[in-house]
Amino acid sequence: MKTFIGPRLRRLRTDNGQTQAQMGRALGISTSYVNLLEKNERSVSVPVLLKLFEVYGVDWRDIAEDDETAQLADLRAALADPLFEDGRPDLAQVRAALTHAPDLAACFLRLHRAYLATTDQLMSVAEAGEGGGGLLFSSPEATVHNFFRKNRNHFELLEQAAETFWDGPPPAADDIYAGLKQRLMDRLGVRVQLMRVAEMPGTLREYDERRRLILLSEALDHPNRVFQLVHVAGLIEQRGAIDGLLTESGLDDAHGRARCRVELANYFAAAVLMPYGPFLAEALASKYDFDHLATRFGVSFEQACHRATTLQRRGAPGVPFFFLRIDKAGNVTKRFNATDFHLAEHGGACPRLDVHSSFRMPGRIWPQKVEMPDQSRFFVFSRTVDRPTFARDRQDVRLAVAMGCAAEHMGAIGYAETLATADAPVTEIGINCRICPRNNCDQRAHHAVALADPVDERRRGATRYSA
Repeated sequence: MKTFIGPRLRRLRTDNGQTQAQMGRALGISTSYVNLLEKNERSVSVPVLLKLFEVYGVDWRDIAEDDETAQLADLRAALADPLFEDGRPDLAQVRAALTHAPDLAACFLRLHRAYLATTDQLMSVAEAGEGGGGLLFSSPEATVHNFFRKNRNHFELLEQAAETFWDGPPPAADDIYAGLKQRLMDRLGVRVQLMRVAEMPGTLREYDERRRLILLSEALDHPNRVFQLVHVAGLIEQRGAIDGLLTESGLDDAHGRARCRVELANYFAAAVLMPYGPFLAEALASKYDFDHLATRFGVSFEQACHRATTLQRRGAPGVPFFFLRIDKAGNVTKRFNATDFHLAEHGGACPRLDVHSSFRMPGRIWPQKVEMPDQSRFFVFSRTVDRPTFARDRQDVRLAVAMGCAAEHMGAIGYAETLATADAPVTEIGINCRICPRNNCDQRAHHAVALADPVDERRRGATRYSA
C-alpha cells in the first residue's frame, strides 16, 4: 500500500525553518525527491520514514497515519448540505482535496461548522425575541465530540493503563465492589461511604479530596456504583495521562477541558471494567448482544453500548459504531462516533429514527435500516435506558440510546437478522430538519435553511413546508 505524506512533510519542514535542500541533506535524499514527496507525486519509503524519526524525532506512525476516514466522512456530510446542491464535488474530487490540500479541507470544515452554529444561534435568538441573548460559541459537548472523533474514539494510552489496573486477575463480578473499595484504600488512602438520598439531594457521587472520601448515593444501582469508583480512581491515578491528552486536544476552553477530563475518565473506567480483548471476543461471539455483554461484565446496557464504540485498536478492531442518546423531548444528550454517519449536534435527531419510537415500548430493541440523503445506508438499533430515581415524584426518568453502523456490517450483529434480506424496508432519514433536503418528508418540523423554493399558497402538501 502506497503512503503519501506531502502536506505533513511540508509542515514538518517549515516548522523547522528548512528549505527543501536542507531537508534533503538531513534525510540523505535529493532536493528533487523532497519536492516530489511534498507534492504527493511519490510515495514515501520505509527507510525515509525511519530517517524522519531519527532526524526529527517524529514517529513514522504519526506522520504516515491515514486519518482521512473521519475527515472524508465529515466532508461528505458537510457537502450534503443543500447549500451545495448545484455544484457538489464528486467523491474523487473530495479525496483529492484531502490528499493534496488537507489544511484547506480542515479550514472548509471549520468554516462550515461555524456556519451551522451561527445559523442555529441566530434561529434561537429569533425565536426567543429580544430576551434571547444567544451567543455564538461551540458547546463543550461539541468540542469533546470532535476531539474523540479525531482519535477514532479510541485512546490506546488509556487502554494500556486499564490493563494494568489490577495487580493480578480482576476480582469476580460479585466481589468487584468490595475489591475496588479495598484497592482505593490500599493504594490511594481513599475511603468510600454510601449515603442516603436525603443526605445528598440531587447528587449521585462526590469526591471530597481533602477528606480522601468518596460519597456515593444509594440511588445508584450496583453497576453504576462500581463504575463511579473506577472513574474516581482514573481521575486520580491517570491525571498525568489525561493531562497529556488534554494538551494534545488543543482545547483551550475551561468548560470544554473539564468536560473532556470527565469523558476521558469515563473511558478509562469502561476499559477497566470491560477489558479490550475479552470484551471484543465476547461481542463477536454473541453477535453484539448488549444485554448479554452487560450481564457478562457486570455493567449497564448503556455502558456496554458506549464501550463498543471504542473498539478501534489497530490490528484488532470491532464493528465501528456510532452512539446517540436522546431525552424524551428529542434533545441529543450524548454522542460518540466511529463511523461515517453524521450525528446532529444542534437540536434533535431525525424524527424518522426509531430511537424516538422506543419510548413507546421501554426496554425493547427497535432495529431499523436507514438511508441518508447521499444514499449511504446504515443499520441502527434503539432501546430505552433508565436513570437513577431519587423520589416518587421523579418516576420515569428515562432516556433512549441508538447504536448504528454501516449496512455492510449487519451480518456481524444479531439484532439485524430480521433486516438482512434484500427486500427489507429502508427508512429515508436526514441529519435533522434544518439541513435535510427531503422537502416532502411528512415529519418535517421546519423549513430547511438552504431550500429556496417558496411555499405554494395554492397547495397543501404532506406538511405546511411542502409545496
